[in-house]
Amino acid sequence: MKNLNKITSVFSSAVFALLLLTGCEGSDLYNLVTPDWLSERADSIANSKGGGEEELVGMEEDVYTVGAADFSTGWWQQFSKYYQIDEGEKWNGVFNLSINPNATNTYKNFALILCNDEDRGAANYKEYGAIRFDNQPSGNSEWGDYIDRSLVESNLTFGSDTDAGVDKLGGRVVLTIDRSKVDTFMVKITNGTVTKTYLQPSKLENLNADGANTKMRAFLVPEGSCINFLQSNIEPIGGFTSAEDKNPLSMTFNNLPKKVLVGTSFAEAIANLTATIQFEQEVTKEVSASELQIQLLTNMSQVGEQRFLAIYNKTYKGENCDSVITAVGTFQVVEPTSFKVVGNIDNTTPWWTAFSDDIKVGAKETFVSTFTNYTNGAANWNNFLVVLRKADKTEYGVMRADNFGWGAGYDGIATASFEEGRDWAAWLAAMDGAKVTTYITNNGDGTADVKAVMLGSDGKTYTQQYTGIGGIDPNDFYFCFTIEKGHLEFDNVLGEIDNSTGWWAAHSTNITVPRGMTYTTRFRNFTNGLTNWNNFLVVLTKADNSEYAVMRADNYGWGASYEGVATASIENGRDWDAWHNAMDEALVTVSVTNNGSSANVKCVIVGNDGVTYHQNYTGISPIDANDFRFRFTCEGSHLVFE
Repeated sequence: MKNLNKITSVFSSAVFALLLLTGCEGSDLYNLVTPDWLSERADSIANSKGGGEEELVGMEEDVYTVGAADFSTGWWQQFSKYYQIDEGEKWNGVFNLSINPNATNTYKNFALILCNDEDRGAANYKEYGAIRFDNQPSGNSEWGDYIDRSLVESNLTFGSDTDAGVDKLGGRVVLTIDRSKVDTFMVKITNGTVTKTYLQPSKLENLNADGANTKMRAFLVPEGSCINFLQSNIEPIGGFTSAEDKNPLSMTFNNLPKKVLVGTSFAEAIANLTATIQFEQEVTKEVSASELQIQLLTNMSQVGEQRFLAIYNKTYKGENCDSVITAVGTFQVVEPTSFKVVGNIDNTTPWWTAFSDDIKVGAKETFVSTFTNYTNGAANWNNFLVVLRKADKTEYGVMRADNFGWGAGYDGIATASFEEGRDWAAWLAAMDGAKVTTYITNNGDGTADVKAVMLGSDGKTYTQQYTGIGGIDPNDFYFCFTIEKGHLEFDNVLGEIDNSTGWWAAHSTNITVPRGMTYTTRFRNFTNGLTNWNNFLVVLTKADNSEYAVMRADNYGWGASYEGVATASIENGRDWDAWHNAMDEALVTVSVTNNGSSANVKCVIVGNDGVTYHQNYTGISPIDANDFRFRFTCEGSHLVFE
């Protein structure tokens, strides 16, 4: 210990001598070259420990609100203005962040989204990533391909998303995005108590399609919180907003159901209604139905279109306005449907609560489903999802309508593809009422494919494909549909619903069956019950509609490839009178197989008597394996595809 004290004393003396030398002219002792990013990291850490707040310059008034005051705003529902930051610029934004005092999750604050110079949903829109105000290293407080989470520093860290302390994030927040340095990129979020920084020792990559455009954009997304914006030193797209009071100009309705069942009260129909009020200076605010004066103009007890009048008479600050604004809303009162519906018809379906039947798909088989997709239009994922799983509900993978999926059989294996240059905003708008045909394929080799062809309400066809989904047991492969904030109607009807369909008067579209594959579909068969042939028929055809063969539901067929070759078989001892009566509302599954030189047709019919009937046609030949399709027709009946 004595020797250590001597060494320490000598070392201290040497340091003191060096300090004296620094006063000499030309001394270089402290002229070390330090990277900007390292200095900034040190500064940011010092500031986070109470080193003081940066002086803001060039700030302009920018007063508007993002997020509902009652903290009901969900994720990706409301957005701030776009703020464009060019290379060499620094953006400072100031706002008041209100945190729900009853919040139990750390993520109930806001996220800063960094993207290229495009609108959300545009064809060329790309994100750098997102940085939330809360810091949870084990959670999802930052994400994106261009965000390195190891570069995040915060003086408040949460161990899980249920930790206490989210209230510490509220108050006056100063947000800084600094692109003023040549070789660094920095984000800083602070409310004086909590400071979070992201310091990247390199500049941002340019994600704009036009390389000459070096601008990026930033915007804020609240979740279960409310942002009252105050100031910005960069003028946002759409301009600054003055704090002066503003009169309302117009209103649009949100969460208004398109359809409700007969017997629903008006109060129930508009229970989730809100309105977005457009004020002067391009300011908007979302208000609840309780802040509107609403009068029903029609009779809710009657089936058909219903109309109501809504009146709003407040300024932006809640004072009585100079002139009121009005809007008329409409929705339909409908009878209970005769076809299958998945989800709530008012598009309020919560996540993972509504599912179609599980349908088994055999090896080398493709199941074809058709339905109408309805959505509340709030987000891309508020549309149908395809769930692939085993009989015991163990999942292979889940695929959304919008080029996104997950699961053990999907991650790192599957390939997702869609049209180049898809305009996502246009796609989302077109998905409300879109006619969708899905193809679920069990390749028989441990992989599966999913394809969805969506005929949008805009008349455009959108195609989404997922190929190579792995880990499939070909003998234990099922699928079903689910949806969030929307509903699905399996309402594809062939024929007259009063069963007056004439002979050869109604035909479905042709479905192509590749060589070696089986394509399957399912429908409800409704009949007038007059004769055995007043039911569905299967037509095998070429692309030019020249026929190979036609097969009825009742063990009878014809055509050049049927006569003298095909074998028709039914159960021994079928009671034809019982079958005939059971065919009204019978659930029918039809499978068509392309064997290469011949074809098979298999029909499994679950009658309204609960009895399962089998009808098979095998050895239909010859066929052109590269030009082989099938479709349906009916007589004195109609089909509703499930």
